[in-house]
Amino acid sequence: MASEDVRAGGLAGEPKDPSPAGLQDPGVTGPREPSVGVDEWVARSAQRRTYAPGRLGDAQRRLERVGWWPRLLAVAVLAAVIPQLGLNQFQLQIGINALLLSILAVGLNVAVGWAGLLDLGYIAFYGFGAYGFALLSSNQLSASGIHLQAWESIPIVMVGGAILGLIVGFPSRRLIGDYLAIVTLFFGEAFVEFTNNVAPSKLGGPNGIFGLDPIRAFGTQILTNTGYFYLLLVLLVLSIAVLRLLDTSRTGRAWRAVREDPLAASLMTIPVNRVKLMAFAFGAMVAAMAGAVYAAQQTSVFPTDFDTPVLILIYAGLILGGAGSLAGAVLGAVVIEITYDGLLRSPTWAGAIFYVLILLTLVVKLRPWRRLAGVLGGTVALGFAAHAIAKAISASAVAGGPQSGGIIHDALVNWVIVPANSAGNIPTGPGNAGFIVLIALVIALAQLRGRWRTILMVPTLYLAACVWEMRLVGTPSTTRLILIGAILIVMMNARPQGLLGSRRVEVV
Repeated sequence: MASEDVRAGGLAGEPKDPSPAGLQDPGVTGPREPSVGVDEWVARSAQRRTYAPGRLGDAQRRLERVGWWPRLLAVAVLAAVIPQLGLNQFQLQIGINALLLSILAVGLNVAVGWAGLLDLGYIAFYGFGAYGFALLSSNQLSASGIHLQAWESIPIVMVGGAILGLIVGFPSRRLIGDYLAIVTLFFGEAFVEFTNNVAPSKLGGPNGIFGLDPIRAFGTQILTNTGYFYLLLVLLVLSIAVLRLLDTSRTGRAWRAVREDPLAASLMTIPVNRVKLMAFAFGAMVAAMAGAVYAAQQTSVFPTDFDTPVLILIYAGLILGGAGSLAGAVLGAVVIEITYDGLLRSPTWAGAIFYVLILLTLVVKLRPWRRLAGVLGGTVALGFAAHAIAKAISASAVAGGPQSGGIIHDALVNWVIVPANSAGNIPTGPGNAGFIVLIALVIALAQLRGRWRTILMVPTLYLAACVWEMRLVGTPSTTRLILIGAILIVMMNARPQGLLGSRRVEVV
């Protein structure tokens, strides 16, 4: 067994060399005796690292030689140029949202990616920071003589967030997996209900809190989106730097040990409960900081700003980028935000992403190639035939036309069935019914095998296109979350560890 070879001082077929890099000093031959305190499996992690084939792998190796801190500085400098590219206010707001989501993702990475704690109440820490800033830096509590400057309220909110993380983590410290998820999810939902229904005179209830102070720093007020972009960029870089130091410290190693096997970590004298509480506290502190800056930038807060859809986006960014990787959390958050608030708001871009995702999934999953060609050809033929039959029966059955724009509309105008009523509008009834049938077909696809699955793919794909054009593309609030989920499904099938995550290698 490989585990026996590791205990003996090296991997199977390798010399038993205790040096951290798995190498010996020049001029020394033969194996050395094992050294006390050296974990050879960890020491040889660089040798087991997998790279992409070809030029992409060579680029990965060259990038690693640059060093982690110079790469962070280079990315920060490149990001600082973005506001100078002539962006409009909407595009700049997307950049601000991307930075906020990045800060939240790196904070969530502490609990989920490093400590392995499925925290579904993380969004409440974000809301706590926003409401804490709103109460301390506005006229909401002026009757009590409380109205602090931003430089005073933000540190208080961060410390309060850490304390709240400890409070939430304390009863959850012995829970793992689904049990921890249920408890923390209850906390997140309880926060929304609390802000909606408790103390409406102070928390504003559903109407929220208005008139928050802007952030003042170094004698100046931050009143523009450009100013908040740079402030969030600085906070993101500082957060990454601090968390990087934690990751490479004994605390970071303890978090990963608890993630892999809490029982084994406990036997190795790691204080498992204390380590879990630290993960909750650090993640909550980062989220509270992000919430405070969000509240100052928006100058208002509402309970719906901290509901489940926002939590989904944070998790989507972390999973897409790669849980356990700081750079992956930032990259995933940026991709998710640009896709969600930038591209998917446009029917043309949303349609392009929808059809490209379907095509990529078919290309990756369908083998042999003749099976792929048969499914695509059958779907195209079924569409033209169904459209012709529907048009012959009733012209109004296809009068709605595709809702996607651009070349997608031109390509599908004589292919998909989109009905219209007498006023020329697209009725929602057929789209809703088609969506229900589509779900049933997808469930049936999961149960079938072989030839019958291939045959059923043809009507399923065609119905998916019709439902998209009839119903989904016209409701961006719903469609964007569906497409984000589809992107994650495709990504997890192609690269389960995420864009920048590392594969876990186990010794058996």
